[in-house]
Amino acid sequence: MAQGATAGSPPAAKLTMMTLTAMVVGSMVGAGVFSLPRRFAQETGVAGALIAWLIAGTGMLMLALVFQFLAVRRPELDAGVYAYAKAGFGEYLGFFSAFGYWASACVGNVTYWVLIMSTIGAIAPALGDGDTVLAVILSSAGLWAFFFLIRRGVKEAAAVNRIVTVAKVVPIVVFVILALFFFKPHVFAENFGGADYAGPLFHQVRETMLATVFVFLGVEGANVYSRHAKRRADVGRATVLGFLSVFAVFASVTVVSYGILPMGEIAELRQPSMAGVLEAAVGTWGKVFVSAGLIVSVLGAYLAWSLMAAEVLFVAAKDKDMPRFLARSSAGDVPVPALMMTTLLSQVVLVITLFSGDAFNFALDLTSALSLIPFLLAAAFALKISLPLAGAARESGRTTGQLIIAALATVYTAFLLYAAGLSYFLMSFILYAPATFLFVQARREQGRRPFSPAESVICVVSILGAVAGVAALATGWISL
Repeated sequence: MAQGATAGSPPAAKLTMMTLTAMVVGSMVGAGVFSLPRRFAQETGVAGALIAWLIAGTGMLMLALVFQFLAVRRPELDAGVYAYAKAGFGEYLGFFSAFGYWASACVGNVTYWVLIMSTIGAIAPALGDGDTVLAVILSSAGLWAFFFLIRRGVKEAAAVNRIVTVAKVVPIVVFVILALFFFKPHVFAENFGGADYAGPLFHQVRETMLATVFVFLGVEGANVYSRHAKRRADVGRATVLGFLSVFAVFASVTVVSYGILPMGEIAELRQPSMAGVLEAAVGTWGKVFVSAGLIVSVLGAYLAWSLMAAEVLFVAAKDKDMPRFLARSSAGDVPVPALMMTTLLSQVVLVITLFSGDAFNFALDLTSALSLIPFLLAAAFALKISLPLAGAARESGRTTGQLIIAALATVYTAFLLYAAGLSYFLMSFILYAPATFLFVQARREQGRRPFSPAESVICVVSILGAVAGVAALATGWISL
């Protein structure tokens, strides 16, 4: 019996490989791709963008292959990222991975609503850039409407996601084709080295890395929902297929935009900047077309991420690493308490955006930063279990390849932590440290001591990081 199932629980809904692939594509293709032109143009030119995508594409492919490898090698581990961290590095770090991944999904969900409201704000000024009081009220209404939709059942929500995934990819592909048709080689050449404000090439690449992390979040989607797979092998196939399906599109959206407008003008576009780029190429209808596609895309991504976030809390509770109330599910196989907590945290972050200078970019970068520790622990776990196999003669070629892939994925995610910078690392601790109360509650429910000696050290480090983060916010060194 898989970890996520227990006697007396409703049977897990079973999903095909294509549906799992749609979960991956649906969760990767969301708000991020529509914001790519401006995000990149604010930091780098064509050369830096190409290098950034080469690094990100290679690194994320290694990470996708790690998830494929782990799905086959450790099929008993459900909920992917969380389960791998726990199996490799103990219950407390596994808890941190589960909470960090869940919090990342919740914050990421806020970017969807901010971007929807910003898109509509182009014709309804009262919505501003998605961070006005009216925008937050309307976003909150949508957030709770999705809560009741998902509560109806996993099969129904997954079916909706599969339909929406097809619908939202179409406008993005059309954008790339039209941008190529109206492509201006001389503008592209002028943008190649980057504008004066971009700085040295290495700086340009580093500053774009968090944006690439955000758009690739969701590559692990099939692993997170692994307990629902009809065949365990489908989990790995869906992960790689989903990644390869969207990587070329993401890179293309960024690069072709440099052939439409000067870099400085792209950097000043209103989000979603993809709409502004297409408007410059074909006129107003292009902006409307992309805006409509964005709303469909973002709603589909929100659905996929809400499902995955609740799933992580649910399985962690089943494994007794979260309080037992989060382990309850409905007759429709929906973890309702976990889904409720997911919606509540998204609601809190949505309100916080009222006090942010740039609500969308703040939520986007925090989402990326929160996901890095769970990704790093998953990659390190793959590296750990690959090492003992390296000398096995009977499968040396295979295991050496797995070792190299795991090592590259670990180095890549470690580099992303460096690229994120100290400010977002400290802000992550502000969320991680208080979450320890959930871990302590789970231990008390089992009649166990809250921490082992090693876990006590980790707890102290997280608290010190949170204190430093709060101090940095209070002194203005970090701003929202």
